[in-house]
Amino acid sequence: MSVDVLIVDDSAAIRKILQRVLRQTEIAFGDIVEASNGAEALEKLESQPFGLVLSDINMPQMDGLEFLKEIQRRGKWPDLPIMMITTEVSQDVVEEAVQRGAKGYVGKPFTAEHIREKLSELIR
Repeated sequence: MSVDVLIVDDSAAIRKILQRVLRQTEIAFGDIVEASNGAEALEKLESQPFGLVLSDINMPQMDGLEFLKEIQRRGKWPDLPIMMITTEVSQDVVEEAVQRGAKGYVGKPFTAEHIREKLSELIR
């Protein structure tokens, strides 16, 4: 069974790199949909079920922490695995993301192997 993925990042280049990395994994991914910020991502979540979200933290309009907070508040996706992919290095911010429901974290810059490794832990 394939997993639909939502990639949330304000950088179009990062979104394309993540798409390419996902396609190179041995995990069966279905649709890979992009959003440029948390607000756009929430719209996508309302319109289509996803099995995985990869989200940046630092974005305009609605950042990744606000996005996680809103997902918690709405309570519609309690089991949705969300992995943060970000340049954020503050341990406090990472801990806050985990408290708000993030299941994992990958720092930028990342390697394709690092993403595959984290995803294999997240999606079983």
